[in-house]
Amino acid sequence: MKKLILVDSNALVHRSFHAIPPLTTKSGEMVNAVYGFFSILLRVINELKPDYIIAAFDMAAPTFRHIAYEEYKAKRPKTPDELYNQIPRVKEALKALNIPILEKEGFEADDIIGTMAKRIGKDGVEVLIITGDLDTLQLIDKNIRVYTPKRGLSETVIYGEKEVEERYDLKVSQMIDYKALRGDPSDNIPGVKGIGEKGACNLLKEFGTLENLYKKLDKLTEKQIIDSPALSKNVVEKLKTNKQMAFFSKKLSTVCLKVPLKITLKELDWQKKYDINKIKALFNELNFQTLIKRLPGYVFEPEIKPEQKNLF
Repeated sequence: MKKLILVDSNALVHRSFHAIPPLTTKSGEMVNAVYGFFSILLRVINELKPDYIIAAFDMAAPTFRHIAYEEYKAKRPKTPDELYNQIPRVKEALKALNIPILEKEGFEADDIIGTMAKRIGKDGVEVLIITGDLDTLQLIDKNIRVYTPKRGLSETVIYGEKEVEERYDLKVSQMIDYKALRGDPSDNIPGVKGIGEKGACNLLKEFGTLENLYKKLDKLTEKQIIDSPALSKNVVEKLKTNKQMAFFSKKLSTVCLKVPLKITLKELDWQKKYDINKIKALFNELNFQTLIKRLPGYVFEPEIKPEQKNLF
């Protein structure tokens, strides 16, 4: 099968920035996030040898989620300038690698990734999403997996359908409802107040979906509530009080699969115009000598000592 790599660029930049201690070039430019980003990306390229790559980015403009809910992501701390200032360098290096950059006003990188993953995955292409968080687990199917670093950047986990079930004891199809019930503090998605991870998991194991849960909720007898492993009078009250917020949270949590993007699979073939000399020059400027040796097509160049230059 052909392989497509989809990079959740902003998430990976953030993970790299916080995982790697301050790292500067000889000129004093902070580049730890850039280094971490390409350390992971080159590892994936060398291990999986993808045919196609896309780097998806968020934009500064508000998305449809911000318009629907002003408090969306409102509690996140301000992005440090030391991190934000490294994003142009990441894009510069991606262009040097001939990797297409996709961003769309009104949408998040996850929406671009979801749209492209489902569109291209249908064509029998194996899709791997590289990300620093797990919001894209809902996209996993037989052709789509999620690759994420853990313990800093030194270890990675690849999630398929089996791995999601092993970690959450839920199916991939239940991951959106799981987030709708428990909420998501990092995105400031409220969910059902008082329902945590364990409670959300138990409810979905018993009722399957958010819709089925609320369909049956009003018809439950007192005995059924007592006998239920997931319910209690207190839980039922919380669910009824927050019904509207539960479905609204589901809407906020759902990755959009219909971002209007005009790009063909042929345009994603990054290797066709890949020029190793361009990225080598940039990596030399950034003092990324160790990453140069990991570039696709790199040929070891022995160092020539001054006294060896005039031997012939």
